[in-house]
Amino acid sequence: MTFQQFTNETSLLERIAQQDKTALSELYDRYARILYALSFKILGSPEEAEEVVLDVFSQVWRIAQRYDSKKGRVDAWLFTLTRSRALDRLRVLQRQNKTVTASMEAALLPSKSSGNPEEDLLIAERRDRILEAMEKLPIEQREVLELAYYKGLTHTEIAAQTGKSLGTVKTRIRLGLEKLRSSLSYWQFE
Repeated sequence: MTFQQFTNETSLLERIAQQDKTALSELYDRYARILYALSFKILGSPEEAEEVVLDVFSQVWRIAQRYDSKKGRVDAWLFTLTRSRALDRLRVLQRQNKTVTASMEAALLPSKSSGNPEEDLLIAERRDRILEAMEKLPIEQREVLELAYYKGLTHTEIAAQTGKSLGTVKTRIRLGLEKLRSSLSYWQFE
C-alpha cells in the first residue's frame, strides 16, 4: 500500500466519522469483497458472511472516530473487525446447532402413552410428518421455529440469541410456518 492510499483511506475514515455516507460507500466498494471472502472462509455460509460484512460496515459507521492511524493501517483494522465478528458469529452458530440438535432429539423421544393405541399411533404419525417437514426447511427458518416452539423463546429473545434483527427473525418464522403449512396441507390433522 502506498503512502497516498494509506492517507486516502485514513481520510475516508475521518469523513465517515463526520457521517459522510459517500465515504462509507467508497470504503465499502474497496473492501466488501475481500472482507466477504474472509468471513466466508471462517463461516462457510454465504448468508452469514454477508451479514458479517454488513455488521462490520455498520460498526465502522458508528466507531470510525476511534480509528487511530498510529496503531495500524485501515485494511488491518477492517480485517481485525471482520475476523472478530465472524468468529463471534461462528461461536453463536455452534451454540445454536447444539441447541437445535438437543431440541430435535427431545422431539424424537416417544411421548407418553394415552392408553389408547389408535390415538398413540395417530400422534406418532403426526409427529413423524411434522419432523419430516421441519427437516426440509432451510436451516435459518428451522432454527428460529425450534427456538420459538421447542424452547418457548419470544421473537425478541430469539433475535438476541441469534444475533439477527427482530425483523429477520419474524420473517424467518413467517416463511417457515408458511412452508410447513404448505408441506402439511395434504394431511388432515383432526
